[in-house]
Amino acid sequence: MQELNQTQIAERLDQLTELSVQLGSSHDTDSLLERILIVAKSMTNADGGTLYRPSEDKRQLNFHILINDTLNTHQGGSSGQPVTAGSVPLFNDNGEKNLSAVAAYAAHFGLSVNIEDVYKADVFNFSGMVKFDQMRNYHSQSFLTVPMSDHEGELVGVLQLINSKDTETGQIRAFTQTDQRFIEALAAQAAVALTHQRLIAQLEELLESLVNLINIGIDEKSPYTGRHCQFVPELTMMLAEAVHNTDTGPLADFQMTDADRKELWLAGLLHDCGKITTPVHVVDKATKLETIFDRIALVDTRFEVLLRDAEIAALKRKLEAGADHSAIAAIDAELAQQQAALRDERDFIRYANVGGEGMKPEDQERVRQIAQYRWTGPDGAEQAFLDNDELTNLTIKFGTLTEPERKEINNHISMTIKMLEALPWPKHLKNVPEYAGGHHERMDGKGYPRGLTKDQMSVQARVMAIADIFEALTAKDRPYKKGKMLSESLRILGHFSLNGHIDPDLFDIFIRNKIYLEFAHKNMDEKQIDAIDESQIPGYRADQNT
Repeated sequence: MQELNQTQIAERLDQLTELSVQLGSSHDTDSLLERILIVAKSMTNADGGTLYRPSEDKRQLNFHILINDTLNTHQGGSSGQPVTAGSVPLFNDNGEKNLSAVAAYAAHFGLSVNIEDVYKADVFNFSGMVKFDQMRNYHSQSFLTVPMSDHEGELVGVLQLINSKDTETGQIRAFTQTDQRFIEALAAQAAVALTHQRLIAQLEELLESLVNLINIGIDEKSPYTGRHCQFVPELTMMLAEAVHNTDTGPLADFQMTDADRKELWLAGLLHDCGKITTPVHVVDKATKLETIFDRIALVDTRFEVLLRDAEIAALKRKLEAGADHSAIAAIDAELAQQQAALRDERDFIRYANVGGEGMKPEDQERVRQIAQYRWTGPDGAEQAFLDNDELTNLTIKFGTLTEPERKEINNHISMTIKMLEALPWPKHLKNVPEYAGGHHERMDGKGYPRGLTKDQMSVQARVMAIADIFEALTAKDRPYKKGKMLSESLRILGHFSLNGHIDPDLFDIFIRNKIYLEFAHKNMDEKQIDAIDESQIPGYRADQNT
């Protein structure tokens, strides 16, 4: 049996050291596994090799990569060819351990199996191998099977090498004890690397699950916010990819790695996590008088009281008029006019309770006049028709939120930043707080919460700002507004690009690459998607390069 000289041992140690470095730096499991198998083959001068991975249910070993030089076969890994060999069961139909297959035996007992000649071995069942040899006119002889287990003894794979060749004569020889020790050392290192990758993957999976858990909480609290938390990261990534693919203009140098993409996606998912602290009656305030319920019903009741009081007063006057028919007719006419005016005022207050783009000053004044009416409450005391809080709410000029409520809503972004900055982000996710916390900043420094300017913001945060606004404009499920038509949303966004609200260079890419249209067809109501004339969109010049 050929013994290794000092030079060959040194070469193997070099291979082992080089592989150790690669194991520590590689993040691609498939390429890592393939590299392990190739080094193992080279180290022992084996003709072929197989790497098995346990199935999810730990019931069988699946062929992951298969390489054979003589048969010119390479399946799995970087070959792009599927592995055609069947799986090796770890248990039989009765649930007993399968000890007849050498790979299963090594997996169960955590022991290496070194066989000099499989045709002379009677311990294991090699009928499948014999059939394989007959079909491909191949001769299997020496086998080395080494299990790979993690620090807890859990199986992560099985490495199997076949037909070691003498480096001088090319003849098939048995795998030596030195071969076995080197492959066991390699397998141990590989198991550590695979376990490390698996732990990282599990931690990342856990992190994403926790993020989804937060969004589920927000969604349960407010279904409107839940949709927003889903679509903003999607639109963010669509625009970011378009910027990544841009090779001209001021954003031509922007590039993203897969790690960058993961970081931005995570930031998108978390961009409104601070809303979990915002009271639901503020987040979902559909009308101006809504708190836990819509107080318009209380105001309606007061109008009913005024209508009733007017009718009672008219009936008393009729009794005093006696049989004076002309006087009774005049009273009825006056009552009808008075009640019609009250019903008109009631309808107006109902209209004023609905938030809009901008309440007219004369309408605000009319609410103030109605507020001065007097009515008698259940306690018999006369009081103002609208209290100060109702008056403040009903005269809101834009939307449904009072100034304190708007500050409470705006505070969600401060809470988002506070929550995210409190977490110990790893290096590859360190920008998540900045990306997520910047989507309400403006290019001109008039945004919140930090008043950052364009130069102080990352491209990613600026991208998310556009995604956040566009989704909010087009959202059809908000309780306080209808989803805008696509053309109107682009017109508003275009004006924002001109007035320093959003980045005009990103807006140009958003329109030029028709990101808006792709998102609209995927997520908007078809009734909202009207014809778009890009030449009419403010701030966009179709004839201008990005």
